[in-house]
Amino acid sequence: MKTTTTNTDIILIGAGIMSATLGTLLKELEPGLRIEIFETLDAVALESSAAWNNAGTGHSALCELNYTPQKEDGTIDISKALRITESFEISKQFWSYLVTHGVISSPRSFIHSVPHMSFVWGDKNVSYLGKRYETMRAHHFYKKMIYSEDKVQLAQWIPLVMAGRDPQEHVAASRIETGTDVNFGALTRNLFGHLQQQDGVALHLEHHVDHLHKDSEGWVVTVKDKNTGEEKTIHAKFVFIGAGGGALPLLEKSHIPEASGFGGFPVSGQWLKCHNEAVIAQHAAKVYGMASVGSPPMSVPHLDTRIIDGRKELLFGPYAGFSTKFLKEGSYLDLPGSIRLSNIMPMIDAGLHNVPLTKYLIKQAMQSQDDRMRELKEYFPDAKEEDWELKIAGQRVQVIKKDAHEGGVLEFGTEVVCAGDGSIAALLGASPGASTSVSILLGLIKDCFKGQINGGAWQERLKTMIPSYGQSLAQDEALFDKIHAETAGVLQLQA
Repeated sequence: MKTTTTNTDIILIGAGIMSATLGTLLKELEPGLRIEIFETLDAVALESSAAWNNAGTGHSALCELNYTPQKEDGTIDISKALRITESFEISKQFWSYLVTHGVISSPRSFIHSVPHMSFVWGDKNVSYLGKRYETMRAHHFYKKMIYSEDKVQLAQWIPLVMAGRDPQEHVAASRIETGTDVNFGALTRNLFGHLQQQDGVALHLEHHVDHLHKDSEGWVVTVKDKNTGEEKTIHAKFVFIGAGGGALPLLEKSHIPEASGFGGFPVSGQWLKCHNEAVIAQHAAKVYGMASVGSPPMSVPHLDTRIIDGRKELLFGPYAGFSTKFLKEGSYLDLPGSIRLSNIMPMIDAGLHNVPLTKYLIKQAMQSQDDRMRELKEYFPDAKEEDWELKIAGQRVQVIKKDAHEGGVLEFGTEVVCAGDGSIAALLGASPGASTSVSILLGLIKDCFKGQINGGAWQERLKTMIPSYGQSLAQDEALFDKIHAETAGVLQLQA
């Protein structure tokens, strides 16, 4: 078997939105960097970043009710929503920079304006949504949000949702026109297309990372070409593991102390996809509802307008399920293979503390088509089964980590694990990862490239790419208004 050995500055493992974004950021900050990217599949963006594997909401916390919980005293906590909204605004600034500088030829290739709505029924839920609206509208991020309990108004906004509904049912919705739909698969392909044109960048498809270890000079990564069987040994100063659900096993192979105690809990998903063009044409919004008790955030139900490769689509879901695979194209041995002495107790403790989630996933996995249609009809009462088909969505791995009080906790969100010396980092978890990718990776760069990021050259370039860098959009209304209008203009979005 032939083996080759090379040297590089950066290795990116996984060809999804995270590696594409990090590679683009680093290359803009330091054009001379040498970057090698390795992907086990035969194209980029085939796992979590793919359009049908990702909700594509442009998770900006405008409509997702799980980001705005009601506290015991009845008030609404919008702190998480504020963080996510600001992160998405940072992503839009970077995307605008890329469009302006010709990296992305047209924003219409990946992002479109689609109103974001929250819809509820029942007195308790309507009361909650009203309080949420009043709390959010008081902040400048959400000052354009509107609210209605008027059925005539709601029928104009969302005719499919209101037609055939019990006229006595108490319903309400909030709406904001500045929401977006993002095709992260298309964005990822755009970014990798640009990266491949840059000097010192190489993308290797159908290459599987078998092993990695640290030596005195950096990281030694062993990669196998799946077609030829050839092994490659690459020496790198920095390694990023952005392989979606596949990141955890690779992180464990690194043996860095910071990885100790992390586990993963895989959750699969499915959509109902509409294929009746007349029905699709009648809906033009992302309508999010209340999550079921015990459900993961990725399972918040939504009747969702998508724009995928220039075509308007309509989906409902996602329906959750359980699989021991960590990737859609993974192995059923992924979960058992990830268990170590260091994480077995946190995983057991997390399981004991999340019995409702387990019950929810079992119930979801046992659903029939009639059960799925019954859920759809809560949002679209006149839905006809013949208009919908089942489509398999992506695989997500929720983070399990050690906790001093509970032994192990299941985290819903994203987690960056960095070595103490900043030489390797991995991204674990799921939603709202893709939408907040730029903020997440700016944080990673700050932790892993401390010497460079504090230098004048990188600081100047960061402020060019992210005009609000180092400032708070949440605290400065004038700055937010200015930048929000500018990015809307560049990205051809509703301001």
